[in-house]
Amino acid sequence: MVERISKWVARNAPNREELAKSRWLKPFGTRVLHSEFWRFTRRSVPRGVAAGLFVGVFLLIPGIQIVGSALLAIPFRANIPVAAAMTFLTNPATTPFLIAASLELGSFFGFRTDIASFYALIERGAGVGSWLKWAFSDAAPALISGLFIIGLGAALIGYLLSILVWRWWTGRKWKRRALRRAAPIE
Repeated sequence: MVERISKWVARNAPNREELAKSRWLKPFGTRVLHSEFWRFTRRSVPRGVAAGLFVGVFLLIPGIQIVGSALLAIPFRANIPVAAAMTFLTNPATTPFLIAASLELGSFFGFRTDIASFYALIERGAGVGSWLKWAFSDAAPALISGLFIIGLGAALIGYLLSILVWRWWTGRKWKRRALRRAAPIE
């Protein structure tokens, strides 16, 4: 399973050269290309997971998610490829659920929003203009606060899960290595 995930990340995550060519990252080019952000260590991977999940949930804008996660990875010394790959968990299939959940959460915290108008926009297949008009209405504070809270929650859960998976994976490697050493030499 870990091998499948690592192959998927290798296929879909941007490499150092692609990020160096990004016009958004050019001012940070030498810093972004530093090797500490590209090594897979027990500290950098969970930080990358957290940064990628937070930015992926909070921004919800496909092109900006990867750049945002790379920029957020720098001050936290997180793994940039992992952060960029984690933004792919938010996709067109999960976005409507995230928006609906964030609106519910935002209205729970007291922001006024009309959730029925959100569902009406989905049902009638509204265009970008209608969605932008809706987003900049009274729904915006509920949406933004809900996305922020869900993003923080996802980042925290992802951080803790990745620490547990890293420890499990490393422990498994150590056990196999110990079994190989203990095996009689034929």
